[in-house]
Amino acid sequence: MSPVVVLVGPPGSGKSTIAALLAGRLNVRHRDTDADIEAAAGKPISEIFVDEGEPHFRALERAAIVTALQADGEVLSLGGGAILDADTRANLAGHAVIFLDVSLAEATKRVGLSVARPLLLGNVRTQLRNLMEARRPLYAEVAKLTVMTDGKPPEQIADEILEHLA
Repeated sequence: MSPVVVLVGPPGSGKSTIAALLAGRLNVRHRDTDADIEAAAGKPISEIFVDEGEPHFRALERAAIVTALQADGEVLSLGGGAILDADTRANLAGHAVIFLDVSLAEATKRVGLSVARPLLLGNVRTQLRNLMEARRPLYAEVAKLTVMTDGKPPEQIADEILEHLA
């Protein structure tokens, strides 16, 4: 049992949008581990960060990913920092993992000044650049395919992924 495909990438790469589109085309469920965490905790991720801190959030995230990777036939999107955990990266081996890459300029436009993203508070562009530089090698490490999302409509990105899965 395993997901049909797992999407990873930085904030603003389009994981949730593309996952929902792929799920619709494949006639399967879309599962987002951030949504699973919020449902289990009964509050938004930003509040988990404030109330319990990032280590607590990462523990919840790890548990959500372990559960989600056991589900069969879903399109799974992971939170941007999920790949920071070495055990999660190891668990992703053998899965169809797609890294949705995005330039800093495009990610900044897409993310905006969202307070729902606790790790991007302050100077969004600088924080996002630092996150992307630190995480890019980890996304590439777990991915079977990297798709650059800049300047492409979601439908085209979904087409590229479906061609790879065929």
